[in-house]
Amino acid sequence: MGFLKEFKEFAVKGNIIELAVAVVIGAAFGAIVASLVDDVVTPLLLAPALKAAHAADLHELAWGSVKYGLFLAAIIKFVLVAFVLFFVIKGINILMKKKNAEPPVPAEPSSTDKLLIEIRDLLKK
Repeated sequence: MGFLKEFKEFAVKGNIIELAVAVVIGAAFGAIVASLVDDVVTPLLLAPALKAAHAADLHELAWGSVKYGLFLAAIIKFVLVAFVLFFVIKGINILMKKKNAEPPVPAEPSSTDKLLIEIRDLLKK
């Protein structure tokens, strides 16, 4: 049973959770950058160059080949991933606070209580 307890402590350490979040967010952000390059920048740069090579009109950009929808979908996907991760981490933090919550320290007796305790102790003698 010691192995499972040790693995559980390892898996829920703050550093491991932060690393996992960073990897997931990094992958989602990588998808945004890839979509920006593949679906927006590349068509805008290549379309005029291809048209010039074919001796077509240079004033007309190939806006139809730019895939703004795919780029917006990548941004929306990133926001949704970040939103879900936020709630997952929030839940983990709540569970960790409950787990790590120390029992409240009993309050020190008031001066009146201390005097009564002294009187009681003296009467016992």
